Amino acid sequence: MITGAGSGIGAAVARRLHARGDDLVLHARDAGRAKELAAEFPGARTLVGDLADPERLSWALSHQTVPDRIDSLLHIAGVVDLGEVGELSAKSWRHQIAVNLLAPAELTRLLLPSLRAARGHVLFANSGAGLTAHANWSAYSASKHGLKALADSLRLEEHGNGVRVTSVYPGRTASRMQAQIHQQEGREYDPAAWMSAESVATTILTSLDLPRDAEIHDLSVRPGK
Repeated sequence: MITGAGSGIGAAVARRLHARGDDLVLHARDAGRAKELAAEFPGARTLVGDLADPERLSWALSHQTVPDRIDSLLHIAGVVDLGEVGELSAKSWRHQIAVNLLAPAELTRLLLPSLRAARGHVLFANSGAGLTAHANWSAYSASKHGLKALADSLRLEEHGNGVRVTSVYPGRTASRMQAQIHQQEGREYDPAAWMSAESVATTILTSLDLPRDAEIHDLSVRPGK
């Protein structure tokens, strides 16, 4: 199951997994988006739920068919809104924390029985901002630091159930989000200056495909140029 499959890193991962024949369950925020994803990835199933409203995810999933076994849950969706602490609104803080932290925690909770049944893998696409916070990145970094804590706790709690947990920390990646970040920073965006979503997808697939006798806990990847 993949969140964020509609663009950027999530789309790159979905394309790679779809091309090799994996069974995909793609998260969508609404029915319209689910229809678009189903058309883009023929044969894939969809689950609908608004990550910006984590408290309703349980209700949303209870009205849909959730697989009995999930081999991997990939949390890749995310939002970013830059601003100084003295200016960033509570609404912006709430939205970023809801999508980037609370929704992954709730989805994981709801899908843990299926992950345990498959001795599956939970992968969090975190960020370099989840390791170091810079000026104007307070809310986004706070949500991603929290995501690291979630992954670290989950790994220890679920080790005995055979569930593997990985955090991937990409640096700046050419994507729609990166264009948005540059706009907020007031800078010109040149996708060629950053690593591709496909390169980050390779690191994610490496973590997923690692033999069962090993587990990648934390993996940082940065632009090589």
